[in-house]
Amino acid sequence: MVVFPFIFLKNTTLKNNKVLINHEKIHLKQQIELLIIPFFIVYFFEFLIRMLQYKNWQLAYLNISFEREAYKNEKSLDYLKSRPLWNFVNYFKK
Repeated sequence: MVVFPFIFLKNTTLKNNKVLINHEKIHLKQQIELLIIPFFIVYFFEFLIRMLQYKNWQLAYLNISFEREAYKNEKSLDYLKSRPLWNFVNYFKK
């Protein structure tokens, strides 16, 4: 989990997981772009919308635009170097 500027991990062995850390760094970038507090507000409301849409917690979570961007690009360890500003908006869907 990420709350700017911190990445919280379940255990210390996860700090060596480069894909997980990259996923969380993508969230850090998203939080900075939305000035942190608005990120969490948008995240929460989008989760509620996805819950109404999918009626399944896991599907709702995976379809939040912020998560879609992070999961799609987490294996690309150089993604943040070329990521366009506010790129998460490209992951909103109907």
